[in-house]
Amino acid sequence: LEAEGSGPSKNALKKAQKEKEKAEKAAKRKEQEQQERAKAEANDTAKELYGDLPKDGVSTGPSPCEFDFLNSVEPSTKITIRARVHNARVQSAKLAFLVLRQRTETLQAVVAEGGGLGISRQMVKWAGGINAESIVRVTGVIMRPKDPVHSTTMSNLEVHIERIHVVSEAAQQLPMQVKDAMRAPPEAGTPEEGQVDAEGAPIVTLNTRLNNRVLDLRTPSNQAIFAINSGVCELFCRYMRQHGSVQIQTPKIMGTSTEGGSGVFTVDYFETKAFLAQSPQLHKQMCIAGDMKSVFEVGSVFRAENSNTHRHMTEFTGLDFEMEFESHYHEVLEFAEDLIVYMVKGLQKEYSREIALVQREYPAAGDFKLPEDGRALRLTFAEGVKILKEAGVEQSELEDLSTANEKQLGKLIREKHGTDFYVLDKFPLAARPFYTMPCPENPKVSNSYDFFMRGEEIMSGAQRVHNVHLLEERMRSNEPPLNPDSEGFKDYVNAFRYGCAPHAGGGMGLNRITQFFLGLSNIRMATLFPRDPQRLRP
Repeated sequence: LEAEGSGPSKNALKKAQKEKEKAEKAAKRKEQEQQERAKAEANDTAKELYGDLPKDGVSTGPSPCEFDFLNSVEPSTKITIRARVHNARVQSAKLAFLVLRQRTETLQAVVAEGGGLGISRQMVKWAGGINAESIVRVTGVIMRPKDPVHSTTMSNLEVHIERIHVVSEAAQQLPMQVKDAMRAPPEAGTPEEGQVDAEGAPIVTLNTRLNNRVLDLRTPSNQAIFAINSGVCELFCRYMRQHGSVQIQTPKIMGTSTEGGSGVFTVDYFETKAFLAQSPQLHKQMCIAGDMKSVFEVGSVFRAENSNTHRHMTEFTGLDFEMEFESHYHEVLEFAEDLIVYMVKGLQKEYSREIALVQREYPAAGDFKLPEDGRALRLTFAEGVKILKEAGVEQSELEDLSTANEKQLGKLIREKHGTDFYVLDKFPLAARPFYTMPCPENPKVSNSYDFFMRGEEIMSGAQRVHNVHLLEERMRSNEPPLNPDSEGFKDYVNAFRYGCAPHAGGGMGLNRITQFFLGLSNIRMATLFPRDPQRLRP
């Protein structure tokens, strides 16, 4: 031991000297690299042709065009585009390739040393190193490649870059790669994260996709799915307006449970409690009592059901309608059948390109069948039960169908009738809500119906009780009993006390229609930002 106050040891001094020399060498090397970089930049004749745009994203020059426009452009035409970098690679010191992406389309881009503007090797290296998913603004010349580019959707075109600037840089490390999400997620079982498929590509599970939904939405199939989702909504609204229906917006904060059951979300409402609407049912009927004759709505529906299945959500978008009829509720039933046929045919005609894109990953997307005569297949509930029993499936005529029996019936009907869309009429009264009209010929049956796509329910509807005395009776005999004079129900009941025309309607799930039309295995694939018992983000 050295004496106190004698200073550092020789070993400590030697170590400090080595550290000092090491730091000096690092600083010298860094300074040398900076000098070389500065020299290279000074000698870079192309430095005005590439780089980062200002942070506000403002740029000058011609407005960028869409990829679709390029199909009409003559070769050697100068164009400007803005797109994402799907991938980028340096082929050599003189050549780099990029694949640019605009939603569902991809295009090869080439950066080559030389040319009229004097593209430098520094520019080639920089362009080939741009992070995937960055947004770039490119000006160049559109050309036809010598051989088709099989790795892009626009295989007969490529752009020879003259200028390229980053509009918005993506992080170098992403939680998942968009290219890896361009394959259907595994259906059988749930592989753990980090596994790879038979080709060595990372398996991206549905949970990973939903946790990183912004990246997941960039895949061509998702771009197409949500274009089709939008189309479902558009076709529904178009049909309703063509038939004189009025679009309404009903409240989603309620004073009572719409369906009279327990599957309702309770929220604090100042000094009291309120409920999130399980459907717009009560207010749709009140509008009919208000002489609006025919109404429809597109809005959120909330269900506090702890169902972790492939088709249940705690929040979804409902497509609802309600309308008067003259003689029989089948007038409304036929209207609704024609509505679904109209929507399906409209999707097949107006969204054929998007359907084909989805079909690349989900083969069932293009094979949805309607009856050859263009009319919906309608069976009674009892006839559906008979088909199941003949196939050896147990099912009571007085109980609702289980999910398994729904699917089995769908398969049997497709085999027998060649359709993926069908209707069951006259459901058991015990399986329907209190506002459903009982069948006058059979008190155990109701004037109600369900619509099915690929053997799974997409819509439930019925003739409603419009007689106030029968309505009060139905409410009091409900399980659990409902009080027609309670604060939550009295305004609804009073609407019928003032007189109301006979009416019927239904409610569809927008996301289910998209799911089953495309043959997707999970409703979350057809929902932008799903909400279920396990998910409240993103």
